[in-house]
Amino acid sequence: MDISIVVPLYNEEENIEELHRKISDTLNKLPISYEVIYIDDGSTDSTLKILEKIQKTDSHVVVLSFRRNFGQTAAFSAGFDFARGEIVITMDGDLQNDPADIPKFIEAIKDADLVSGWRRRRKDPLISRRIPSVVANWIIGKVTGARIHDYGCSLKAYRREVVKNLKLYGEMHRFIPALASWYGVKIKEIEVTHHPRYRGKSKYGIGRTVKVLLDLVTVKFLHSFSTKPLQFFGPIGLLFMIVGGAIVLYLALQKILYGISIGGRPLLLGGFFSVLIGLNFIGMGLLGEMIVRVYHETQKKPIYILKKILGPGD
Repeated sequence: MDISIVVPLYNEEENIEELHRKISDTLNKLPISYEVIYIDDGSTDSTLKILEKIQKTDSHVVVLSFRRNFGQTAAFSAGFDFARGEIVITMDGDLQNDPADIPKFIEAIKDADLVSGWRRRRKDPLISRRIPSVVANWIIGKVTGARIHDYGCSLKAYRREVVKNLKLYGEMHRFIPALASWYGVKIKEIEVTHHPRYRGKSKYGIGRTVKVLLDLVTVKFLHSFSTKPLQFFGPIGLLFMIVGGAIVLYLALQKILYGISIGGRPLLLGGFFSVLIGLNFIGMGLLGEMIVRVYHETQKKPIYILKKILGPGD
């Protein structure tokens, strides 16, 4: 299989048939084998019925139906698990992404591992969508070091080995370029066409920005310290212990040298608490190290990712 198109859908009954027609028109013109994987994310309208009808008439179509709404990240993850193509292309199901851009991604990924779409002329509301997106993209790029213009664009292309090594949780589908960059993949960004939403209701709002920022903390921690938690908790613990120790020493010297009463001073309590907090952080780091060691050894989880192997038997 050359190409797998992965499309999550949630209550998009008004857009599915036109979307599928456009995808088919684009892909049937290309000399490739392909499949289109639609993921019904627990829709409450006629989305699943329409997908079942399409699948009966088109052998290229695979339909995955969730028992309830699990979210876009889970939908992408399921699509990646079932995808058979050497190249996996993701897109939204609301007709804002243009299937006519698919050939550009197939061409662009020839010298890259991941191609991300950039909605440079985005047709979304300024206040509720575009401004929060710009802020979120800047923060994500700053924190992760993977600087692209549009993390939120679902229109992306991946080589098979990239998506098969990804583990997604929460709202982490939008962090895939950052996750992939830590694995050492080559990322390219191309401009894509973006249409206004003419039918159906948007599932996104300004409240999602908060969730994205919280997931960003998780992503940064997992990929910077997941195999070395003591390096995260340890410096914080040492800082608290040094500050607390300095306070206690200062008060002790005042008592010994000048006979100043320190028993009722809040500073003494603060010093002791600072030392205890420091010990707790170091303890969490050590406990984390034990958990990581047990996890990797019992599950036989590697701490590396191979790109290829050259030699006898390759």
